[in-house]
Amino acid sequence: MRVLSTPGFAARWLVPRMAGFEHAQAIRLHIAEGAPSTKFSTNDADIVIKWRDDAEEDVDVVPFIHSARYPVVSPALLERESISHPRDLLRLTLFRDEVDDQWPAWFRAAGVVAELAEGDPIYPNCEYASTAAEAGLGVSLAYEAVVGPTVAEGRLVRLFEATTIPFTIYAIATEAVRRHDPLIRAFRDWLLAEARHHSANSTPICVAE
Repeated sequence: MRVLSTPGFAARWLVPRMAGFEHAQAIRLHIAEGAPSTKFSTNDADIVIKWRDDAEEDVDVVPFIHSARYPVVSPALLERESISHPRDLLRLTLFRDEVDDQWPAWFRAAGVVAELAEGDPIYPNCEYASTAAEAGLGVSLAYEAVVGPTVAEGRLVRLFEATTIPFTIYAIATEAVRRHDPLIRAFRDWLLAEARHHSANSTPICVAE
């Protein structure tokens, strides 16, 4: 069975869990360069992990992962910088989003009136920003559901309790006519169970305000 996904979702969420799926050896993971296509006549996929949960004709779309966002940095950057209040982030390099940048929303949630500096790096997706943060190059506004395991491993550190408003960031898409295919259904059920388990056991590391 062919599963089409973004590189960030595959590396940080799916692959570390795959051993727990009973039929893992039947999965062939394909990585999309941009947003994964849900045009099943041409995408050579049986399941697509798509961004958000917009309805599509002839496609069965099941909301999968909901997430808020919070800032993360590398332990090395945290050690060399004094970060005790959200306003301290304004003097650091903030990785911005090419589309739907949510730094203004996060600063409002943190109670900070912020005028963001021009010239901060702009990334096309959160994976590049999180990887740059791991390298100690700046601060990423990461999706908790994707970066949570990296935080738990200590490769990134969550900053502060404030978050953006959660929304559906990933959905499971299949051809509507194949929604009851036994392997597709088994994989979909496993993904949903894993997402529920992650949500119930999420214990991110925080830096106190």
